[in-house]
Order: sequence, then structure tokens, then C-alpha cells
Amino acid sequence: MAFHLKGIKTPHRKGTKGVPVVHIDTPKTVTIPMSMHIGKPAVPTVKVGDIVKVGTKIGEAEGFISSPVYSSVSGKVVKLTNYLLANGANTTAVVIESDGEMLADENIVPPVVNSREDLVNAVKNAGIVGLGGAGFPVNVKIDVDPQRIDYVVVNGAECEPYVTSDTATMLNRTDDIKVALNALNKYLGVNKVIIGIEKNNKLAAESMINMASTIKEFSVQVKILPNLYPQGGEKVLVYHTTGRKILEGKLPIDVGCVVLNCTSLAAIGSYLQTGMPLVEKCVTVEGGCVTNPQNVIAPIGTSFKDMFDFCGGLKCEPAKLIYGGPMMGITVENMETPIIKNTNAILALSNKEAKLPKTTACIRCGTCVNTCPFSLSPLDIADAYEKKDADALKELSVMSCMECGCCSFNCPANRPLVQINKLSKKFLNDQAKKEASK
Repeated sequence: MAFHLKGIKTPHRKGTKGVPVVHIDTPKTVTIPMSMHIGKPAVPTVKVGDIVKVGTKIGEAEGFISSPVYSSVSGKVVKLTNYLLANGANTTAVVIESDGEMLADENIVPPVVNSREDLVNAVKNAGIVGLGGAGFPVNVKIDVDPQRIDYVVVNGAECEPYVTSDTATMLNRTDDIKVALNALNKYLGVNKVIIGIEKNNKLAAESMINMASTIKEFSVQVKILPNLYPQGGEKVLVYHTTGRKILEGKLPIDVGCVVLNCTSLAAIGSYLQTGMPLVEKCVTVEGGCVTNPQNVIAPIGTSFKDMFDFCGGLKCEPAKLIYGGPMMGITVENMETPIIKNTNAILALSNKEAKLPKTTACIRCGTCVNTCPFSLSPLDIADAYEKKDADALKELSVMSCMECGCCSFNCPANRPLVQINKLSKKFLNDQAKKEASK
């Protein structure tokens, strides 16, 4: 798998950058799925009729790669229901009717941390996952031999169009980020931190540089990155900040790096100081249909409808609703969809923004290859997928695709290349499961 410094230019459309963050009014109900992370869903620990408060545990982590879930409002559990996630998976969701008081659970106290194990357990108990989109439990990321960690790479490269919620975190929660970095230094022995921020995000860069200047015990460097998408992709970010290459099938820790999103760090810092687990999220509410786009802090489980209503409602009927940014986000079907732990944005796109161009035949121009961060060949992957040629798909390293969408975005024939890559990966996974079951 080749690496290069190429990327693509996407429209930024970051009208909410630097706009004051606001807190939403307490919603009447929240719907909180038990699966808001990579790994096994949490197991509900409440039943209909139970009274809960902000920070009350309502879902217990199931297994090593999992994450506990907490109530984001105070009130009564009114339903446990089967819930279809935006990615097509089924899980259980706990529906809570708010009493409007937002009373905190009496058991909320800051964790006692005196060792590496204490820190790992604290992060697990906080329910903190990768908040940039992937949702991987952060405690698993940091539960490694400290001798293997050369760098902590902080992802502040908010490269998706529209999205500015991480920028809001870097502007408003520098103290929380600093507390988390100090804990990583003290208990994991982390001595080198690199914060990657795109060149056009001067506000966030200045904020992080000022924060870094107050840390004398270890090295915290802010690295200014080119304005290229997908700068925030994990493998791309590690390469552009450290020069290290994460090969196919390998993880950042295999090259001495732990990658943490800036908002995940802020959540760690907040929990270490207050003991309040992850119960709310800063979300960019944007798109051509939104009357008053802004960054909104809302309880996890708040519906799209409540978020849009708080932002002045919608000016027109949305052509598409999206979790996340337009490049890697997931389309959702209805306004009752809740925000979850790793929701960084919700978009209500107008017809003009969402209109898909007409697809034509591949002209073998190679643009998709030239724009892929890993120099994959989406046109050949598409041919192999059409033939259901598993060996060819493996040879073409389709499993290395990060699904960034650069190929589709720049294809002059407007072919759904990233979607075909996703289907190819699913095809290989299904084939592997069949082989394993024989």
C-alpha cells in the first residue's frame, strides 16, 4: 500500500466556525441506543418505570471491546425497544421521559486515579469512545504497554465540510484537554504529543498552541497540516504528523502511536475532574435547510427534530438528512433519529446540496487512483466486485480502503466508487465467515 501527500480540496462551508456554542433546552424524551461504539452492545440495566438521573448507568459494557451507557437526563424509563441504527444494525434503545430538572446522580464523584490501571478503568467507566466518528472505546486504545507508545497524536484535523464541533472543543475546552494530556503523561509515560490541525483553522491552532505553551513537563507540539481531505483519517494523520506508515492490517500502536480525537481528550479531562460520564455531545447543526446553523451541546439521545427546532427550524424540506459530514456521513431516514456518542454533526441538506449527478461509463482516466490516499485502484476494485472475484479484491487491498470518498468525489463519470468499495469489503468479510463456518 503506497502513501503519498495527495488529497482533495472540498468546499469547507464552515459557517459555524467561531460561533458561540449553545446548550439546547432539555428535550421531553431521549432515545439512547445500547450500541454507540465499535464492539458488543451494552446490556440494559434498567427496566420500564425506573427513575434515573443524569449520569445513572443504564447499560453495562459487554466484554472487552464495549462501552457502558448512561442516562443523559433525569426522569423515567418509559420504554425498552428494538432500534434500527443508521448503519443497519439492530440494538436495544432505552427511551427516557425527562422531568425537565436535569438532576445529577448522587453517586457522581471524580474517580481516584493513582496508576495506569486506574486511568484505563476511569476512561472505561466514563463511557468514552472515539468521538470523531469511529466510536472505538478509548480505554482499549490506551490499555497497552506504555513502552510501545512513542507519540500520542491528537486529531484536530476537522477536514469534513460543514463540521466544526471539534473546533468548538479546541476553542472552549482547553483546560479539559490539558488535564487529559497530563494524565496520559503521568500514568502512561507519554512524553511526546503532536496535535494535528489544518492550516485554515487558525483559531483552533492558536488555542492549542497557547495551551501547549503552558505544559513544561513533556513535549506538546502543534503541527499545521495542509488543507486537504482526508487529513483527519487515522493513517493519513499519523503519516503527516510523524512520517510513520501504518500498513494494511496494522494499527497505530504498531508504529508507536496512539491516536485520540481532541473531543475524546476533553471528555477524559472532564470526567477526571467531575466524575460525570459521557452524557452530552457538542454537535454541528448545519445544511442549507437549517435556519440558524450553530454548534449545540445536547444530551445524548436528543432527536434530530429537537436539534433542528432549537436552531430555528428548517427553511425547506430536507432532501437528505446526514449523521456527520457529507463525505463519510450516513444518511438517516427520519427526524426522530437520536444523536449518539460519536455524532459530530447533523446535516439537513437542500435539493441543491443533495442532488446526485448522473452516472456515466468509466473512462479509465485514473483520477480515482491519483486521489486515493493509499493509491488504491477503485476502478479495478469495481471490476473485481462485479465478477465477485475475492482473490482479486484481496490483491487490490480493498480492505485498506478507509471509505473517505475521494474517489467518488473526483470521478468525472460520477460513479459510486466508495459505495462499491464498501460492498467489496462486506463481500470479503461474508466470504471469510463462510469459510470459518465450514
